Amino acid sequence: MDSAKRLAIGTFVGAATLAATGYVTFGVAFPNFYTDFLKAGPATDVERQPFLIWAVALGMLSYGALLTLAIGSMSRSLRVGTGMKMGAIVSFLLWFTADFILYGISNVGNVTGILVDPLLEAVPGAVAGGVVALVLGSVQEHRADEGLAA
Repeated sequence: MDSAKRLAIGTFVGAATLAATGYVTFGVAFPNFYTDFLKAGPATDVERQPFLIWAVALGMLSYGALLTLAIGSMSRSLRVGTGMKMGAIVSFLLWFTADFILYGISNVGNVTGILVDPLLEAVPGAVAGGVVALVLGSVQEHRADEGLAA
């Protein structure tokens, strides 16, 4: 039960952090990145307006779970810096994989976009990884404190 609780907490915290930092990265700092990226290939009108919030939410939850599993499986103590590093690596690899596969099977995007996107996506991944490590570390410390009190 304890590991299920940690997975649930990390998943929701990770998803919320990814959504917030993703908005800052792609909605504020680089607001036209995806619009320009999606229009770079021969396909037209591929950007969905408005977004399907339920689909984005499910994707964020899955992404949060992936980060939580990667960070939670580390054998050493959970530190924010270590979580940020793991979050950036997992995020980069996730988006590098997805972008290249989608580029290979569809008419969306260009090589520049698929090289830049994983780098930009590493920022929300790093922040979320740090937050997940912080939360999982505090859950771990809370559990240890309860064990000492018993």
